[in-house]
Amino acid sequence: MSRQNPPKRPNSQSRPSPPSRSSRPSRSPAEPRAVRSGPPPARGGAAAGEARRLLAEYGRTHASEAGIRLRDTPAPLYQLLTLCVLFAVRIRADIAVAAAQELFAVGLRTPRAMAASSWQDRVDALGRAHYRRYDESTATALGSGAEFLLDRYGGDLRRLRKEAGGDPGRVRELLQEVPRIGPVGADIFCREVQGLWPELRPSFDSRARHAAAELGLPDAPGDLAALVPAADLPRLAAALVRVELARPAAGQS
Repeated sequence: MSRQNPPKRPNSQSRPSPPSRSSRPSRSPAEPRAVRSGPPPARGGAAAGEARRLLAEYGRTHASEAGIRLRDTPAPLYQLLTLCVLFAVRIRADIAVAAAQELFAVGLRTPRAMAASSWQDRVDALGRAHYRRYDESTATALGSGAEFLLDRYGGDLRRLRKEAGGDPGRVRELLQEVPRIGPVGADIFCREVQGLWPELRPSFDSRARHAAAELGLPDAPGDLAALVPAADLPRLAAALVRVELARPAAGQS
């Protein structure tokens, strides 16, 4: 009987060669590879821990610094808007906050009081806070802005909210009708008031999102908002902006 040769084992070194580069599917021009300048994004508990650190170290809003007890009532909402007007020019944040405190200290806490004050009284209050160079034009803007709010909304910014009908973009548009309030001022107002007006959540402007990416946090607003309770959203947004403004050549508000 003839012996049959055993079947040959496949040669482990003769595996199929990978497809050539030209045969691989090419990346669509509409899908560029994302490039992140900061560290890899933190995941899960690490991201939440970093958010808690930011709240502890930097999580003080501009409103709280200025002594505004923010509530959904006409006077504190107007005081926040006044602060946003003061931030509308290129000036240091601490000087803008000090200017707001001076204005409030002399009783200019409502649109009616602001409109009834003299231009010189407003200039003097700003001067005591060293709000130089822009004191006269800002005093004018504060007076005309107060008159605008009285005429348009009866001095009550909740009516602006009602007119916006729950549309965050419309809120920003209406805010920019107030003298001296531009996109940056509207962003500041929205990020500070989002704790009271849920339709504005989450409100993280481009500076906050850039800081988040640099810190390895998610930079999508919804993902950032998931890191903290809703009540802490204004503080997290403020903390991220403070981190961003601490970088060289950053802005002032």
